[in-house]
Amino acid sequence: MIRGSIVALVTPFCGQSCSVDWKSLKNLVDWHVSEGTDAIVAVGTTGESATLNVAEHQRIIQFVVSASDGRIPVIAGTGANSTREALELTASAKEAGADACLLVTPYYNKPTQEGLYKHFRKIAESVDIKQILYNVPGRTACDMNAETVLRLADLSRVVGIKEASGDLEKAAKIIASRPRDFAVYSGDDPTARKLISLGGDGNISVTANIVPNSMALMCDAALAGDKIKASEIDSSMRGLHDALFLESNPIPVKWVLSKMGMIEDILRLPLTSLRDEYYDRVQMAMLQANVKIKAST
Repeated sequence: MIRGSIVALVTPFCGQSCSVDWKSLKNLVDWHVSEGTDAIVAVGTTGESATLNVAEHQRIIQFVVSASDGRIPVIAGTGANSTREALELTASAKEAGADACLLVTPYYNKPTQEGLYKHFRKIAESVDIKQILYNVPGRTACDMNAETVLRLADLSRVVGIKEASGDLEKAAKIIASRPRDFAVYSGDDPTARKLISLGGDGNISVTANIVPNSMALMCDAALAGDKIKASEIDSSMRGLHDALFLESNPIPVKWVLSKMGMIEDILRLPLTSLRDEYYDRVQMAMLQANVKIKAST
């Protein structure tokens, strides 16, 4: 079971063509290894999966697996609102050597709970790779209830869930009734520490893109039951938790990474760069978290 701080990695782009910036992507992987991140999610929603074509999606997963070189587990984002497309991406991720897949609930078409169960069961029965469910109703208009999660948790290849609703009552219900080897991860940075304290296994995080070491230390302390240390570290990141969602993710996180000199501030349409009215608030959060802005050259 993967536990701890798992970064929902951005996908860096470059130039007017918004092509993938492979050099920066390799640097990000190396940085997370050195900073203590426990695993990487490649091409999740933070990785702008919605604006990548299938070939790009597959190539990025292959690249991150190669760049990690066995130093850190790689979880491939392979969810889709078409079960056939999710199957194709999941099979490709297995072939690329990913350690697990992260499968978001189908978005826009709003399946029933039975539809969700059959969707995820079909993928689990078809592809021999560990699979983590991903519930994020704020992005998908689809909320998977605890009963459906627990039905799916009985499938041997379904090994966990990223619960990003921020609903700690639901998370506690899943934790209380889950099979022994089924992991429950937060997908909501502001409530991640509390979810871990309820018995959760870690955090699949946007904030970890900016302060990977702090997030890793917070998760380690929370998993060890050191509530005071976990709270102190979490407090230093609280401003970032809020600032990184002032506009749709990953708009703010890419802006911050560009100020750190890690990537260019480029997103694919329909996403656009952070509006200047938010600059001061985001920079204040960076200052509170001791994030350094790279000097202009």
